[in-house]
This record gives sequence, C-alpha cells and structure tokens, in this order.
Amino acid sequence: MDVVSEGDAAEWKYDPFVLTDEDDKLYGRGTADMKAGLAALVIAMIEIKEAEALPQGTLRLLVTAGEESTQLGSKYLRENGYMDDVEAMIIAEPTGDVINIANKGSMNFKVTSRGKSAHSSMPKVGKNAIEPLMGFVEHVIGTFESVNQETDFSSFDFTPVIENFGGSKDDTEGNKDLADFLKRAVLTNTLFNGGSQINSVPDKAEAYFNARTVTEFDNEQMRDIFNQVLAEYEGTEAELSLEMLLDLPPIITTGKNHLVTLAKEIGEETLGTDLLVGPTTGVTDASYLLIDKGEDFHFVVFGPGKTSSAHQLNEYVSKEAYFNFIDIYIELITKYADGK
Repeated sequence: MDVVSEGDAAEWKYDPFVLTDEDDKLYGRGTADMKAGLAALVIAMIEIKEAEALPQGTLRLLVTAGEESTQLGSKYLRENGYMDDVEAMIIAEPTGDVINIANKGSMNFKVTSRGKSAHSSMPKVGKNAIEPLMGFVEHVIGTFESVNQETDFSSFDFTPVIENFGGSKDDTEGNKDLADFLKRAVLTNTLFNGGSQINSVPDKAEAYFNARTVTEFDNEQMRDIFNQVLAEYEGTEAELSLEMLLDLPPIITTGKNHLVTLAKEIGEETLGTDLLVGPTTGVTDASYLLIDKGEDFHFVVFGPGKTSSAHQLNEYVSKEAYFNFIDIYIELITKYADGK
C-alpha cells in the first residue's frame, strides 16, 4: 500500500520511514493512514484462521495500490471480479470515534493554457498564457457556485457526525450551517503554475482543481460545467485544454444493516466510548469497489487512528487503539459471519 509524501523529513521528530515506539505511540508515515488498520486486519484474519473460528463463509483480504492517488488498485480488483461475490466489506481507514458508511466522490481536473513567450518589456510580441487561465478559474468556480447554491442537497447527512468536523454540542445554529455546507458539492482551485522567470511573458500556465461530488451534484454534472466554460473560450485568442486526472463517484449506503450495528456495539464496548455513524468528506477505495453494490450493501469504514493525524508531520497511531482493533475485527468478523 502506498502512502503520501513525508514532506520535509527534517521537521519530523523521528525518521518517517522507521517505525518508532515512543510513549505508547507508533510514529511513522502511514502508521495511522492506514498501515495500522491493514496490519490489524491481517493479524485478525490469521488468528481467525488458526482458531478455525469462522463459522461459515469466506474471508478475502484486498490490499490496494494507488489509494492515495488514482486508486488503480481498487479499480483493477473490481474490474477483474474480486468484488463480484462480496456481500460485506470493512475498510480499515483511521476513523477515530466514528464509523463511516458513505463517502463523497472526488475528481481532479487540469486546465492548460498555451501562449507565446516574449520579453516582458515587449508583451505585445508574445501572448500571456496566465491571463486567460485566470479568467477561466474565476469563471468555472463562479458557474459552479451558481449551480451549487440552487441545488437541494439531502443524500449526505453529516448531522450525526457533526462534532467530528468541528461542530459543538451547544451550538445548534452553527452545527446546522456546518452540516449544510458539508452536504454540498465542493470545487477548489488547488494549484496554479505559470511562467519560468520574472522578465518573460509566460507561454504556458496550468491550473489544477479538486472537486468533491455528491448524488445531487454528481461527476457528470461537474464535467459538464468544465466543458461548458471551456466551450465559451472557443473562437477567442485563448488556447485552453482540459484533462481529467481522477474520476471517483460518491458512494452511499444506508447503514441500516447488521454489520454497522455489530461494529457500533463491539466498538463501543472495546473502546469504551460512544461511536458516531455517518458519512465522510474524504474518499476511500469504496468509490471503485462498491460501484453497482447499492445503498443496502453492508459496509463500514472503521479503523485505528485519528483522521487528524493522517498526512501530518509526526503521524502516529496509539498502540492501544491498534491492539484494540485486532480484537474488534476478530469479534466483528466472526459474529457477523455467524449471523449473531
């Protein structure tokens, strides 16, 4: 399994690629997201196998590559039939005190602008690639926001897990506003690159966008907005091209099934805390693996570690949580398989 970049390794307390056990915490890049969850699943499955504790059914471990980027691993597994007979699934992403049953979709767009280089003292000799791209960024986000505000959203209800996103028990009005924001689609211009030196007219510029989609504003609608705005530049001096780098659909399950009920009961008893059940704004391998499974599919994202530690300097997972989840997975899998 892949992990994200460690960033500046010199800023870490410990070598990010050497597991360090300190103060009952396991430090290292990927410990929380999600090597601890993967290891806990593997150990749980080994112990179930050795104890012959699976009453019926088949366990399958799916370990994917590219989860942090293009998700080609989960795409390959689905397209090659590994999910065809799967009736329930656990993804061991770090979730803290939450059980996730749905995730938004994610799309990455790249828009390239071509121009003609020239000395900055003679800009009319060249063609500035940055200027039309700046206009495109403003136009596409404005078009998106206009449609987004006019759309009614209801499929993603973050109210049950609002505290996990900064909400407060005592702030009813603030929680309502936050939940209203979270349930909507999102479009963000995340990168803008242009030019090579300060005294030259840039002949190339690139803008990158990440979109988070939901059922009411899905991937097709997001693509349509980009294509619509791009078409408006045809016949002008602007030379713009669009490339899609990622296209993952939103995944929703109702959570009204035995797997979720068991996960909550076993998790609360083992961890000694109340667990919230609801969606996440992030993306998991479910975006490919659960295509065509339907809203009644038995599915949880539930694993050791806190989401807030993922992708951070000095990433860690507590040893207690790691060991607890081995026990949780053993009990959850065996009881679920037995129908208890």
